[in-house]
Amino acid sequence: MSWNFETDGEFQKELNWIEDFVRDEIEPIDHIVADYGFDLNDPVRKALIPPLQEEVRKRKLWACHLGPNLGGPGYGQVKLALMNEILGKSKCAPIVFGCQAPDSGNAEILAHFGSPRLKEKYLQPLINNEVVSCYSMTEPEGGSDPTGFNTTATRDGDDWVINGSKWFSSHARFAAFNIVLAKTAPDAEPHKRMSMFVVPAGTPGLENVRDVRVFGHHEHKGTHAYLRYNDVRIPSDHLLGGEGDGFAVAQTRLGGGRIHHAMRTVGLVRKALDQMCERALSRHTQGERLADKQMVQEMLADSWIQLEQFRLLVLQTAWKIDKFDDYRVVRRDIAAVKAAMPKVLSDVSGRALQLHGSLGASDEMPFGEMIMESYRMGLADGATEIHKITVAKQTLRGHEAAPGLFPSGHLPALKAAALERFGPIIAEATK
Repeated sequence: MSWNFETDGEFQKELNWIEDFVRDEIEPIDHIVADYGFDLNDPVRKALIPPLQEEVRKRKLWACHLGPNLGGPGYGQVKLALMNEILGKSKCAPIVFGCQAPDSGNAEILAHFGSPRLKEKYLQPLINNEVVSCYSMTEPEGGSDPTGFNTTATRDGDDWVINGSKWFSSHARFAAFNIVLAKTAPDAEPHKRMSMFVVPAGTPGLENVRDVRVFGHHEHKGTHAYLRYNDVRIPSDHLLGGEGDGFAVAQTRLGGGRIHHAMRTVGLVRKALDQMCERALSRHTQGERLADKQMVQEMLADSWIQLEQFRLLVLQTAWKIDKFDDYRVVRRDIAAVKAAMPKVLSDVSGRALQLHGSLGASDEMPFGEMIMESYRMGLADGATEIHKITVAKQTLRGHEAAPGLFPSGHLPALKAAALERFGPIIAEATK
């Protein structure tokens, strides 16, 4: 039996380097590089991000989520978890390390399902961060239930023609291409109606209605597009996977995407907790430090406990993914991590805001943005409620209804059964 929580020495050296590099080199540029580093044409970004990416490449830490066949080191999910909880402290760290969403998941889709032409044109440039991409799935009419989507793709000779609207298509204004989910077989069973496509940027008929900002985020311009596809025509080989395989293709990226979001959230929560501790030790009121107040101590204790519980759930889930190499086997664990994540972030960042008083409520501290991020995390890649339903359904498997009128744990019935079984022995022993 092997069960421990130690990191091997060589990888710990890499984690130490990542910790120093993120703190000293990347976190400072978070305050001056816009849009998380996704705007490849931004001159400030051009000057600051590529040199840092080169340092990461020299260290062989670039795109660690990818296997060696795609130019990555093939790190398992546990190592990725330990890395990402450091990267989560910085807005620009994911793109500096080549593991930013949605590009990381879109690269996996292209690698598994892309035609030779798509792989040649987009896959390696995406992995190299020479381009960025957009995942265009959610619609104005619905998000958590893709079976209700209305965007269609119909065959016309050797082409597909796409019509419909998409909402919150992140980074569309920067992207070289969109990955789009559209209905191809309206009369098929619900999970075989959809197919996935690549739509190159600038394709005639692709309309950006507007770019939407996230409330509380310091964006110069919105980065989540409301798009319309108006008779958008693409070649037949821009289909990803087979016709009707859209849901299966989507799960290739969503399982990993959800756990990676959670990994980075560990780092963001820890950042909020660190700032809480600093504030508690620095601020004095009524003749003593905030740290000496019992209610503040309770806030700190609750925050540390929530963080450690969440982190261990994330690491256990990562370990199971490595062990089984099948997201379907770990479906409940991934759903649980995704459901737990928003509350942990909201609770801890909310306490951090409270300890900082009016300063915490201002835009001179990051807590308002963190709280808003917790709500976004409760929606991205499936609403929290959907994941809780998954956890509940998976938990009920392997259980059965009570065979009789009362529950199997009914104490009088259990006592009666015990007396029936052991009655002769008791009678003999008490003669």
